[in-house]
Amino acid sequence: MSSDNRTDISNKKPTSERIASIDALRGFDMLWIIGGGSIVTGLSAILEAQPQSSIVGADSQFGHWIQLLHTQLTHVEWEGFRFYDLIFPLFVFIIGVSTVFSLSGAVQKQGKMMAHIRLLRRFLILYLLGLFYYGGRGDPEQFRYVGVLQRLACCYFAAGLIFLHFRLKGMIVIFCLILGGYWAALTFIPVPGFGAGDLEAGRNLTNYVDQQYLPGYKWDGDWDPEGLLSTIPAIATCLLGIFTGLLLQNENVSKFSKFFFMMVLGVTTTLLGHLWGFEFPIIKKLWTSSYVLLAGGLSILLLALFYFVVDLCRLRFLAAPFIWIGMNPITLYLMANLLDFDALARRMIHQPLLDSFGIYSQLVLSIVSMTFILGIAFFLHTRKIFIKV
Repeated sequence: MSSDNRTDISNKKPTSERIASIDALRGFDMLWIIGGGSIVTGLSAILEAQPQSSIVGADSQFGHWIQLLHTQLTHVEWEGFRFYDLIFPLFVFIIGVSTVFSLSGAVQKQGKMMAHIRLLRRFLILYLLGLFYYGGRGDPEQFRYVGVLQRLACCYFAAGLIFLHFRLKGMIVIFCLILGGYWAALTFIPVPGFGAGDLEAGRNLTNYVDQQYLPGYKWDGDWDPEGLLSTIPAIATCLLGIFTGLLLQNENVSKFSKFFFMMVLGVTTTLLGHLWGFEFPIIKKLWTSSYVLLAGGLSILLLALFYFVVDLCRLRFLAAPFIWIGMNPITLYLMANLLDFDALARRMIHQPLLDSFGIYSQLVLSIVSMTFILGIAFFLHTRKIFIKV
């Protein structure tokens, strides 16, 4: 089907105003990816060093909140969900939201053929950056052919193609088929030696496909959490972003109505994911269908919150640091890997000075490291240097 007459909502005149909340949410998400949690880790170290303190000790009210936050900034081992398990699908979701605006603009300005070329070019750049990020030292067996950037590339490419060629109803059907098909595959297709429906680590269909068909280095030994089969439901996460982007793109819907619809959609999707989780467990490393809905619903709610504060109430200054990061997310992601901001911070704070801070040394190091990141993001933003892939 052609995207020229995709749906009523996509036929409306697209908004020309940049939606700052998308950049802000992207930056908020990237902040945790590139080390924002290290400050919480530093606070946690202080609590552990003086557990009996009535103010900042581990047994104080403040200490309980910090410990809870520290726990939420770690992944669950297998089944379940914490805040940190939202970070990756949130970025995939935001890519979907942005895809609506970038590809719509490309089609309007250059035509659908050039939009396809742009889609392919960005896919290749992102994928190759992923290979570079994980490295391989020239050995094909040591390259990680799947990973965070590679999954972002695949989701962007697949969801972009769907966006360019299907109406909204068709995209919704594809979304449902992906979630239902993935559930059916993991539930009914038997795995040699373990049978059908086993979702434990190393015993399920997703891990089996990686063991048999995924070449190169695998993050978890015989299989990879960003592996072959689990990339398919991740595309559905990106499609949720596209659905939300179509709503935000429509200028015939008021800003308050957009906020209201996002809240309703977010709550409904989150609830459906939670309920489905009782039958099809929420497992990030398998990117189960229930996980898609739960993480997607929470992503929509977060975007609604940012949209309300930044675009509806126009309190953009509250999200300024997030916007700085959100305008150059991939650049900062790569820099965090290549430059090692903690090592740079140690050059600023020599060991004797760091030791003088005692139990606060880890927190000080984290603050200095994050200051470097925010400083670079601010510099790039003020100089209007936006490095796009």
